[in-house]
This record gives sequence, structure tokens and C-alpha cells, in this order.
Amino acid sequence: MAGEIPPLSSSFSSLHPHDMADDDPDPSPPRFSDETSSISSIAEASNLNIDPIPSPSTTSALSPGLKLFHFSFNQDSGCFAIGTDRGFRIYNCDPFREIFRRDFVDGGGIGVVQMLFRCNILALVGGGSEPHYPLNKVMIWDDHQGRCIGELSFRSEVMSVRLRRDRIVVVLTQKIFVYNFSDLKLLHQIETISNPKGLCEVSHGSGSMVLVCPGLQKGQVRVEHYALKMTKFFTAHDSRIACLALTYDGRWLATASSKGTLVRIFNALDGSLLQEVRRGADRAEIYSLAFSATAQWLAVSSDKGTVHVFSLKVDSGSLGIERSSNITEPNMSTPPVVSSLSFIKGVLPKYFSSEWSVAQFHLQEGSQYAVAFGHQKDTVVIIGMDGSFYRCQFNQVDGGEMTQLEHHNFLKAEQTL
Repeated sequence: MAGEIPPLSSSFSSLHPHDMADDDPDPSPPRFSDETSSISSIAEASNLNIDPIPSPSTTSALSPGLKLFHFSFNQDSGCFAIGTDRGFRIYNCDPFREIFRRDFVDGGGIGVVQMLFRCNILALVGGGSEPHYPLNKVMIWDDHQGRCIGELSFRSEVMSVRLRRDRIVVVLTQKIFVYNFSDLKLLHQIETISNPKGLCEVSHGSGSMVLVCPGLQKGQVRVEHYALKMTKFFTAHDSRIACLALTYDGRWLATASSKGTLVRIFNALDGSLLQEVRRGADRAEIYSLAFSATAQWLAVSSDKGTVHVFSLKVDSGSLGIERSSNITEPNMSTPPVVSSLSFIKGVLPKYFSSEWSVAQFHLQEGSQYAVAFGHQKDTVVIIGMDGSFYRCQFNQVDGGEMTQLEHHNFLKAEQTL
């Protein structure tokens, strides 16, 4: 870590999004700075509440020509957020409905919006040709107050943000900063290889954080186990890392490379390879990877226009999952789909012994989609940069093409549902 980190002022008012309680008023907003970043604390945050997401709003319909800059699921995939050239929106996945929208009166785009489960605290970064906030700042937005209550400033553009109940993680092109959520104290700086996608994932269970990001070399992964005070480096692919995913508790890690043909699942603790699955034979850009709540399934989306669901063989054991009660236990008897030529694995190329997806859903090729598992049994939720929302169901036994349960366009000019 470069340089000495000066402490924050003791007058700082702590923020506890996990306890859903009022905090004491902040008498004076201190400032923190070092050679890399600066923090403006929660300003005038008297009677700060951390509330659940409010009831649906009644703001006016979207006008034509809305530009979408960003979308992302929240930590349990029950909601998703989008950033547009006018503000941001929050949607519920099941049932699908718009929960609220915030269009800024003075305009300006939002390039990153990250939810913190379903509470009223969000992280925002400006985006587009006319950003509402500077591209080098993370704004902490309190929707209960309808304004920003703090900010993190950097010398370069912010690529992505990850939130936990106890941490804020900010990703720059070649650095990652980890902050304590309660007082915005800088806890850790991580150097990475060039990371223009802002690749970084964190665990969301109640235990200590596990963080995964690109290492310092092509194809290398770095895993930080904060409870163990341990850093693990290992090579996941020969080419650069293109996508990452962690299980909820941070035990298992999925990676894809810029080739986009294979996805590998590792033990995040020791870096051992647990399983390898094949998306296809042609190169593809992997847009998202997602574990199911029980880690029995892995979903993959790419620019080829097909969402794949793979059966995983890892022991899902005691995953620390805080999800809805209707999620069923995994049926570990479901076999992975393996090529019928696997018996001559040592003779023919690796392609012929690959494990293929159990179920698929076909979309428009070339469009960018993100995928997550729904809260209902064997369901997948897909959102796209074209404004599309799909909810599909796959058959664990028969596999094949998924059944479409629902489809909406969340960018249509219509009143909040």
C-alpha cells in the first residue's frame, strides 16, 4: 500500500446499512485524502435512515430516446438497477415491476449504479457524454433523503463498484480500493493488471469478505481471504480474464477468458480446479457468469446470443445463502452433460470430452445480456442492453431449450407498474 493512510476525523457519523437503524447526526463533514483518492463524508446527514426500497413511485413516463448505460442485479438477484442518460431505475424481478425511478431535473447520465440488497443506499457513478457526476467519483446516494450523502474521489475513472453491508469496493483500471462502510476508512489497496471492464466480485454472506479480481499477469486471478489474512494467486487461463463470479459465501469461483469457449470452476481457498465446462467451440465474449443459490447450477451469457445453464459437481455443502425460503435443495443426482466420446478422452482433442450445458435459451446474437438465477425453482432471469427482460424455466432432467415464462421491455415509455 503506497504511503501512510491518515485516519478519518473522529467526528465522522458512522453508516450501518445492515442494522436498519437511525444514526446520530453528523456534526461536521470531515475530509480524507492521500495521493490516490479523497473522501467527502456524509454531509448534513441528520436523522439518516436505512430503509427498505420504497413503494412504487408515480413519476412520469419515460420519453423517447432513452439511452441505457448500465445494468446490474442486486446481491440476491431479486432486483436489478439500470443507469440511463437521465438518472437511474430500480426493478423487481419476480414479479417484474418497476419499483422506482429517479430522473435528475438537470439531466446527466449514470454509468454505474449498484444496489445494497433492497435498502435505500446506492452507489452511483456518472456516465455518458454528459455525466451527472464526474467519472472519477463514487457518489453514495440515500434515496430516503433523495440526495447524495457522501462521495469517494479518485485520480482516474471509476470502472465499477461492489457493495457489501460492511464494505465498499471501488475498481479503477489498475487499482482496487476497499473501504469500511461504517466510516469510509480506506482498508486496502490492490494493484491489478489493466482491468478496463472493472472485473471484481465479493462474497455477500454474513462472514468476512472474500474478494476476487484479476492478478498482475495475463490469465491470473487474485483472491483475498480477509478473515484468514491470506492472498491467493493462481493462473486460471492462458489468455486474459474476461468474466468472474463467486458463490454467495465466496467458496467457489467461476472464470472465463477472452476466448470465451471454456468456463472453469475453482476452489477459491486453494485455487484447485474443480470442474471445466464448455460454452462452445467458437470464440465469444462472455458477458456474465452466475451461480445458483445452492451452487448446483452455473449460468453463462455471451455475445453469441445463447444463455447456457450447466450442472455443477461441486459439493454445495453449507453455502451461506440468505435467499427466499422457496429455494429447494439441490438434486445432486443430476449428471452433467458429457460428450458420448468421453471414453476416448486421451486420444481425441479435449473438445470431445467436454461437459456441455444442460439447458439453453436463445436470444438476439450480438446484444449484451446479464443472467442470474430466479427465486423460483429452476428459473433464470435475463436482462439486456436492448431493454429486454426474460424469465425462463429449465428442466433439470430433460434439459434442452428453456421455457419462456415472461418477457418485458423495461425501456418502454409507460407508467410505473
